[in-house]
Amino acid sequence: MRREKTVNKFPFSPGFHYLCHMIRKANCKINIGLDVLRRREDGYHELATVMIPVYGLYDVVEVEYAAQTSFRACGLTVDCPAADNLCMKAVRLMQVRYGAGDVSVALDKRIPFGAGLGGGSSDATAVILALDELFGLKLPERELIDCAAALGSDTAFFVRNTPQLCTGRGEVMTPVKLDLRGLWIAVVKPDCGVSTREAYAGIRPGVPAVPLAERIARPVTEWQTFLKNDFEPHIFAAHPEIAAAKAALLDAGAVYAAMSGSGSAVFGLFDDEEKARSRSLTPFVFPLQ
Repeated sequence: MRREKTVNKFPFSPGFHYLCHMIRKANCKINIGLDVLRRREDGYHELATVMIPVYGLYDVVEVEYAAQTSFRACGLTVDCPAADNLCMKAVRLMQVRYGAGDVSVALDKRIPFGAGLGGGSSDATAVILALDELFGLKLPERELIDCAAALGSDTAFFVRNTPQLCTGRGEVMTPVKLDLRGLWIAVVKPDCGVSTREAYAGIRPGVPAVPLAERIARPVTEWQTFLKNDFEPHIFAAHPEIAAAKAALLDAGAVYAAMSGSGSAVFGLFDDEEKARSRSLTPFVFPLQ
């Protein structure tokens, strides 16, 4: 989560927290490998996945002091009432737990939703981090992660926003060293969407013989052979256009391609920008860092 800028609207005076306005870039993520290990007694599934940030594809979240809490959105249509948006849930959580005051939240939605890219989760974490700074809470990372995890399974990832091996339901994180410099990513969003309910309805959990933590250490050129996304088989069967998008990325020369999360977005990693932009598969092409 990258802080873009802050604006001080009022002069500083003793006892007044003068930071009043924040704009954050809430970037998306992709999943590299996703193993669904087992269904837990609490109804969630135990996962193992590596999440990495894609800084080039982001929403813009603007938060500022206000007399009354409010939310507005522009850009891509947000498919839920304002009160149910994760940004507003994040505001309410910070107000209840820490006494944060009223704010207005403006969301410029650019990350496709229903895509497995974590756009809504990233937006919520951007709000949490903004309120932490605006109200001078100075929460430790552990508390920020707990706040984010209360809102979703992949939301906590965006507190660190660096490559992480995510386990549990996605909220338990271990840093992963990945050198992806020089690679380009192309993200393709087919017209269809995949709901979380649909994704998990067809899943068949299982523990792989070799843990993901070991397989991810292989060279990127071997990932296509040794990594998998357990959602792909039944999602591809139900939505052949998603399978076709992945195949097109591989045909274009991707060294690795997969569906992100539970879909419907797929991505390809390329060792050359020209290959990544070939065939006009997608406008979402960015260098990895």
